[in-house]
Amino acid sequence: MIGHVTDPNAEGGLDLRELPEPTPAAGDVVIEVRAYAVNRGELHLLQMRPNGWTPGQDVAGVVVQAAADGTGPKAGARIVGAADGGGWSQRVNVPSHRAAVIPDNVSFADAAALPVAGLTAIRALRTGGPLLGRRVLVTGASGGVGVFAVQLAAIAGAHVTAHVSGTHRVDLVTSLGVERIVTTLDGITDRFDLVLDGVGGPVLVEALHHLAPGGTVAAYGMAGGQKAEIAFTDFRGATNAKLTGFFVYATDVTTFGEDLGDMARLIGEGKLRVPGPRRDWKDTRQAIDSLRKRSATGKVVLTID
Repeated sequence: MIGHVTDPNAEGGLDLRELPEPTPAAGDVVIEVRAYAVNRGELHLLQMRPNGWTPGQDVAGVVVQAAADGTGPKAGARIVGAADGGGWSQRVNVPSHRAAVIPDNVSFADAAALPVAGLTAIRALRTGGPLLGRRVLVTGASGGVGVFAVQLAAIAGAHVTAHVSGTHRVDLVTSLGVERIVTTLDGITDRFDLVLDGVGGPVLVEALHHLAPGGTVAAYGMAGGQKAEIAFTDFRGATNAKLTGFFVYATDVTTFGEDLGDMARLIGEGKLRVPGPRRDWKDTRQAIDSLRKRSATGKVVLTID
């Protein structure tokens, strides 16, 4: 099979070459990959990992070998899964508890966008408790996690405010049915019960100024590239509020498949949309470049014919 591998001598540090076939553990399914997504965090991993590393976590495809221990989807099933690397290839292992069958009316491309971003969105939202009637702010709302977070919060009954970096990103978030979209928090008088922040820096600090008493900020990323300089006084007006660093792989990975299945069903029911560019997998370098330049919005997905 062929797949992508890090190579400092290749264009963009990434090469497409012959690779060994996957060697699954007893609890792994092997899938024929039909689509995979690129996450912003993987841009850093590409620079940190040694020569010969095979990237890729978010995958969707068809099971070609069921798990030897009898767990998980059976051969022939259409699934979405979170792999431990190697997903930017024709075939890959996926732990069976991190895979879910997808409805027939859900495309591989849409499903592949779910694992890291969708799981981060749905689990970060849970840090705020029940959301019915609550006020939720999502920063970086046009990004990979943000596009899921604003929709899942609305499905849960929250009043959602989406923050984006500029007017050129408003149309995409508007198409998701968000009731309020802002490019700055200046002048907003609301206090939010939950903030999901993927930007960091001054945006995170400003979001703290709009946090309600007892509210929660779940900071899951730093897409803005700036560290937040936070002081005790930034919590003025937000008595007993909390700021938590959120890492999806620090949550219960054994139930990843359950959440992926729920979100895939929402896509099939037309309740959850997956905006973002779709490209052929041989354009992976160009897709990565669009993320680095911050020219891509939504989820960047590569498809394999």
